Amino acid sequence: MREGAEREVSEVKLKKGEPVDRALRRLKKKVDRENTLRDVRMKRTYEKPSEKKRRKLKVSRFSAMLAARYADQ
Repeated sequence: MREGAEREVSEVKLKKGEPVDRALRRLKKKVDRENTLRDVRMKRTYEKPSEKKRRKLKVSRFSAMLAARYADQ
């Protein structure tokens, strides 16, 4: 790990009498909300700046299309 880089760790404290399965489910939901796995997968390989720009443009087009579709409701 680089010097000065901080690593955030998602953690869930086990409540008294709580089954491990339920705590694990809470951890999975928390990791999903924080997009931790998505970020790890994105950083697994190098993405050229032009590819990153193209991907972000595609996402923004899709979001704009959805916003236009549901603007009437």
